[in-house]
Amino acid sequence: MEKPQVLNDPESASAPGITGSVRKKLPEVTLIFWIMKIAATTLGETAGDLFSQTLKLGYFLTTVALFAVFVVTLAVQLRSRRYNPFFYWTVILSTSMAGTTMSDFMNRDASAKYLSGGATSLGWGPQGLGLGYPAGAAILVSLLLAIFLVWKLSGMTFQIRDIVSLRGEALFWSAILVSNTLGTSMGDFLSDSSGLGYAGGALLVTGLLAVLVVLMKAPAVSNVLLFWIAFVLTRPLGATAGDFLTKPVTKGGLDLGTAGSSAVLLTVLFGLMAYAQTRERRERGTRAAGREAVTPRAD
Repeated sequence: MEKPQVLNDPESASAPGITGSVRKKLPEVTLIFWIMKIAATTLGETAGDLFSQTLKLGYFLTTVALFAVFVVTLAVQLRSRRYNPFFYWTVILSTSMAGTTMSDFMNRDASAKYLSGGATSLGWGPQGLGLGYPAGAAILVSLLLAIFLVWKLSGMTFQIRDIVSLRGEALFWSAILVSNTLGTSMGDFLSDSSGLGYAGGALLVTGLLAVLVVLMKAPAVSNVLLFWIAFVLTRPLGATAGDFLTKPVTKGGLDLGTAGSSAVLLTVLFGLMAYAQTRERRERGTRAAGREAVTPRAD
């Protein structure tokens, strides 16, 4: 039975000259993929705030540290010869955490509105650029479009299961990092400035994602385009959900704290990663058994 594809291009499996082992360098985009994406981005929001605000390291130092973590995890992913759920989702998590503090550093400043727990500063270094959400989002959208333009001009596929070159993966992960940063800006704008609040912002993004699922049935709409729109939108969903979990009740949150929320989300994400790893090994064994069954034995 063919596996269900969710916001993915069904033609990606038919690319000529692409073997199953190479195609599996990146995951199949199914329902479990999106569940893990939302879990990782929500954890990225709570963990980023844990380091920058709760531990009072500030946006600048936290951004530098988390970007270094992203580089290390990306190097491990790029060196891997096949899809490994732990490697892949660790990079997604690191882009979500780095994207959280990068967005905060771009958009916020040292005013009392952004300080928490009686803090008087945001840590060592610049206190934030204070660009604001509209200007920050405009910069990030422009940067993301520039990455996609370079990607398009390179002639390489946008279908993630067919990305086989180092340059293709570099473009893919660059787009992931910028899209997660953009999604954080969108989520913070919905939560803090739009008047919708945390729950309202999450409901709005959920509704937009439901529209994308409906558009999958429209033959004129590219599923690759829908994938990238959904990838960006799941980040503000994670941002608003993370804020809803951690912010004070007086601000419309549950006041569970960044540390407790991050611990629970990390447990959930690692459980999903272990499930994905077990499933991948089982499917790899099935594929290997199938190849052995069709290979003629030498007499």
